Amino acid sequence: MPQFDPTFFLPQLVWLAIFFAILYFGIIQFTLPRVGKVMQAREDQVSGDLGTAQTAKAEADGMAADYAASLATAQDAARAKVNEARASAAAAIEAKLKASNAAIADKAAKAEAELDAARARALGEIESVAAGAAADIVERLTGKRPVDAVAADAARAALA
Repeated sequence: MPQFDPTFFLPQLVWLAIFFAILYFGIIQFTLPRVGKVMQAREDQVSGDLGTAQTAKAEADGMAADYAASLATAQDAARAKVNEARASAAAAIEAKLKASNAAIADKAAKAEAELDAARARALGEIESVAAGAAADIVERLTGKRPVDAVAADAARAALA
């Protein structure tokens, strides 16, 4: 085999170097620019995507801040309406309470007046019953019935 013959080593190495140089520089000349263009295109696309992502993130952050601000405003408005409703309800309850208290006080005054009238009637009846009973007792003890006016005056004096 001629490849293993030491006399052909030098020419084989020269031809190897020549073909290696031709292939190497040929591949570099034609392939490397294409690879560089593809790498540059990918780098441009990635940097563009990063820029778009940063813009979208900034926009989303702005929207989130706007949302938070509008939410806070809505919550404040809701709290104000709730406080206003509470105050209105408290005022309405207070008015109803005053009206109820006035009605209760009026009923209590009427009941007290009726009670005083009933007490006065009862005392009058008690005096007449006491006067009748005293007259009956005096009649049984003495055998004479006293005058009704005298018995009523004595019963009134005893009850007072």
